[in-house]
Amino acid sequence: MNAPDYSTWVGRIEESRDQLSHNLVKRIAATLGEAAPNPGEALPLLWHWAFFQEPVAEAGLGPDGHPALGGFLPPAYNRQRMWAGSRLSFHRPLRVDAQVERISTLLKVEEKHGRTGSLLFVTVRHEFYQNGECALVDEQDIVYREPSPPKLGNTDVLMVGQWQETIEPDATLLFRYSAVTFNGHRIHYDWPYVTETEGYPGLVVHGPLIATLSLRAFQRAHPQATVKGFSFRGVRPLISPQPFQIVGQLTAPGKALLQAGNQDGTAQVGEVTYIEGGAQ
Repeated sequence: MNAPDYSTWVGRIEESRDQLSHNLVKRIAATLGEAAPNPGEALPLLWHWAFFQEPVAEAGLGPDGHPALGGFLPPAYNRQRMWAGSRLSFHRPLRVDAQVERISTLLKVEEKHGRTGSLLFVTVRHEFYQNGECALVDEQDIVYREPSPPKLGNTDVLMVGQWQETIEPDATLLFRYSAVTFNGHRIHYDWPYVTETEGYPGLVVHGPLIATLSLRAFQRAHPQATVKGFSFRGVRPLISPQPFQIVGQLTAPGKALLQAGNQDGTAQVGEVTYIEGGAQ
């Protein structure tokens, strides 16, 4: 097969609308062990990832559970697709039960070659509008990599945090998070597939789930802080049901560093920008 001309994807724009359904919000809350906000109240940060999931019929899925033909994103062509990280700016709260418009722009497609083979990096910018105003910008990095043994270890040990939480990511949590985000990627719930086909020792914890729990830990430790920005990047996978820690440190006025990992090293690194008090 000839290599596709990925430049034809750059600049693509997709518009979609969704209602931040209270019913789905209640399911997210149950999955994360949280109290569900009421209609009209602020949607907790990063819960927007459960919405705007375009359904694809099973016949249109690839062997890994992702859409085979790509759609708005480039097709994987038997590469393994992973969410590598995001950069988010929070301007005003999204509201439960509100009608929200998302405008997505494919900013960049870049192919690189590393030790594990060819890597395709895709950057997408999502803008979320509520009542005609931009409430949230979420710029996501997605990587497509050739099948290769997973990197499970990391020499960077977790920092000593000013706050810390321990997470026990059992199979039920992973399955329910896949369900509420309509994520068909089989590495999160299909034991035979993830161990026999992709070579992981167990089910893989979702990167966005780790990020959601990390930002929640920051907010629990700093309830008077108003988060204005959050970024994260994945370093290596975390495997269920092995517990992992979320730790954080304040690094400067209005800035905090977050890490998630275990005795094998750091798995995800994030940064929060915030202001003290006030409305988001």
